Amino acid sequence: MSGRLKYDAIVVGSGPNGFGAAITLADSGHSVLMIESAKTVGGGMRSSELTLPMCIHDVCSAIHPLGLASPFFRSLELAPHGLEWIHSPAPLAHPLDDGTAVMLETSIDATMDNLGQDSQSYGKLMKPMVDNWDNLLEEVLSPLHFPRHPLVLSRFGILASQSAEHLVRSQFKTIRAKALFAGIAGHSTMPMYRPGSAAFGLLLGAAGHTGGWPIVKGGSQKIADALKQYFISREGEIRTGVEVRSLNELPEARAVFLDVTPRQVAIILRKQLSNSYRQKLLKHHYGPGIFKMDWVLDGPIPWKASDCLKAATVHIGGICEEIAEAENSIWQDKHPEKPLVLLAQQSLFDSTRAPSGKQTVWAYCHVPNGSTFDMSGRIEAQIERFAPGFRDRILARSIMNTEAMEADNPNYIGGNINGGVQNPFRLFLKPMGKWRPYTTPVKGVYVCSSSMPPGAGVHGMCGYHAARVALREMF
Repeated sequence: MSGRLKYDAIVVGSGPNGFGAAITLADSGHSVLMIESAKTVGGGMRSSELTLPMCIHDVCSAIHPLGLASPFFRSLELAPHGLEWIHSPAPLAHPLDDGTAVMLETSIDATMDNLGQDSQSYGKLMKPMVDNWDNLLEEVLSPLHFPRHPLVLSRFGILASQSAEHLVRSQFKTIRAKALFAGIAGHSTMPMYRPGSAAFGLLLGAAGHTGGWPIVKGGSQKIADALKQYFISREGEIRTGVEVRSLNELPEARAVFLDVTPRQVAIILRKQLSNSYRQKLLKHHYGPGIFKMDWVLDGPIPWKASDCLKAATVHIGGICEEIAEAENSIWQDKHPEKPLVLLAQQSLFDSTRAPSGKQTVWAYCHVPNGSTFDMSGRIEAQIERFAPGFRDRILARSIMNTEAMEADNPNYIGGNINGGVQNPFRLFLKPMGKWRPYTTPVKGVYVCSSSMPPGAGVHGMCGYHAARVALREMF
């Protein structure tokens, strides 16, 4: 390392992947500066009083299936820095029109008990992944590589390469099992007919049976705060409120890591990249955005299916066919009348989120990228469908369309919270149009955002792997 450089590495952006890179480098003994344009660190891990005083809402990420599962997070002692995970009795509820809810329980056997005729099919599908969970995660949360556990990966790959629609048709017969899997697969933000969309249903479903789908006591901001304290304890330096518009604005360093999406990479490196490559980055496909709502209620959501009160996460979309129609229509630039609503009711299990007698609720649905259409009526109608009287309990609400999401976090281009289309084939084979992930044509400059493998989620693994590449190449 050169003694002339004040920093060995600079990380631009403080989301989970920015911290993944920064902490990995700092733990290896290198001096690291993190720069964040917002006033606080966190990226998608921010919480705020969006509605009423003392009512804490997660601005973006709220439920963290991969938080406990992530090898990067598991390598850190974050509890001494204030991070406390909370598990609801069941990870997930999916209400149906007959007044019942199909539940994703921590126990596979308990989940199978929900599924009647599909009980054995569900167990056969999920148990091999759960039994080999650590080995599976090692494979799927890494960039393309020669597999260390080929049998585990090959079985997962055969199933995961299917479309969610095909897997549901081939594996299940009942409305309940089909709805449960379709709702989970809806997190992919991919059309249900597209190959690879089943991967998200499989991985997140298995996560529910291993580490669960936890929330964070006090809000997702507490993850960022804990990572910040850990990083500072490793002599890391952080500057907030500083927007980086050009590579030339940064202090000299051996390596630079950009926790931003391809379009922003094109802007920051505009003087260093060829025009043809810049144009390729500017045309990066971002996919659907989100329309997000938060509410303060004067009591719990009045679900027809009382089992919904056991779960911090509730998927509201009805049967599989409705979910598929809604998610597929978004890719045709339509706004579904009955969207799939991904809802979290954290304050039922975390009393720090709201004053006594009040409840906070978080939800979003997918919409076409850049949409300004008001989905608030349709979202509330979907909740009211399964919880009559919901609207009567609303004391305050916050609405964020795609423009508001991007204004809050510039990485959310057109309201897309994933860093781009999360197609597993493109993500792992040729992200940003290059065969080698994380690297750029500029020596010593790396991309560590969720636009890189293994993709979106609060797990930090994109940053971790980017740092590991740089440690081999630059230090």
